[in-house]
Formats: sequence, structure tokens, C-alpha cells
Amino acid sequence: MTCWREPAGGALELESSMKRGQSLSLLQPAGEVCREGCASQPPPPVKKPPPDNHLKAVKIQAWWRGTLVRRTLLHAALRASIIQYWWKQKLAELLEKRRRAALEYYARQNWAAVRLQSWVRMWRVHLRYCRLLNAARIIQVYWRWHNCHTRGFFRGSYEITASQLRLELEIFLGSQVCRITDCIPFPIKN
Repeated sequence: MTCWREPAGGALELESSMKRGQSLSLLQPAGEVCREGCASQPPPPVKKPPPDNHLKAVKIQAWWRGTLVRRTLLHAALRASIIQYWWKQKLAELLEKRRRAALEYYARQNWAAVRLQSWVRMWRVHLRYCRLLNAARIIQVYWRWHNCHTRGFFRGSYEITASQLRLELEIFLGSQVCRITDCIPFPIKN
């Protein structure tokens, strides 16, 4: 016979009367007290096999619960994929924005460097042009002075009237100037 009793520690312990050499009685009337003085437990009820309709209802309910769970999981997966797609799109836009900003910054720096280089080249060309122009002016001054002293040149004007030719000539030979003024009469034929 099996009895339940509470020990001093507070936990229930099962005491078997089989250990003491007593026989086990399977059918003990409810409410009977064992020899040690504890109340005996009623035997558990014998389970009947469920009817066929009940098994079918359980199968239908399990199928329906599975369908609901699968539908919920599908909706959750779709929502998660939509959120992930949106997030990836935002990350791609942010990456494109950063790439474009870096490219513009690089282009701006490159353009500034090219502009500075062109200004420096222009300034150097301008200085060289000014030096060459000054040299050309110096050469021209010396060449003109040399030409005036070695060759000379002349300038003149004339006036023709009915009876005479009036001529004025200026001849320059370096620092010397010679002026000739003359009137030449025409011969008169009768």
C-alpha cells in the first residue's frame, strides 16, 4: 500500500508499504486510512479512448492553428523583407550621397589646383613677354640709332605750278641735317 505523508522538511515523500513487507492492495476504498494513519489516494480514473469524431476535430483544429501560425509567419517575413529592402535602399542612397560628395570635393580640389597652375603659367608667360618686349625695344632703339648714323635718310616735298617746280629736301645723316630748297623754272616754248 502506498501512502503520502509530509515530512518535517515540508516536501511530500512517498512511502511504500512494500518495503515493510506488506502486500499491495490495488483496490482500496476511498477514504480508507492506512495503518500508519494517512489518508489513501483514490486510484486515477481509467481513460477511455476518445471517439473518432473527437480525433477528427482535434486534427482540424491543429491544421487550422498551423495555418494561422504559417500565415502569421508569412506576414512577419514579408514585413521584415519590406523593412530590409527599405533599409538597404536608404543605405544605398546614403552611400551614393557620400560618394557624390567625395567626388565633388575631389573635383573642386582638382579644379582649384588646375586654376592655380594656369594662373602661375599665365604670370610666367606674361613676365617672359614683358622681358622680351623690353629687349625688343632696346634692340630697336640701338638699331635705329645705328641706321641713322650709317645710312641716313631723306624727306622731301614738291609743288608744281605752271611755270616752275618748287622742291624742298631734308637729308639726315646721323646727327647732321641738310636742307635744300630750290625753285626750278620750266622752259617756255612759244
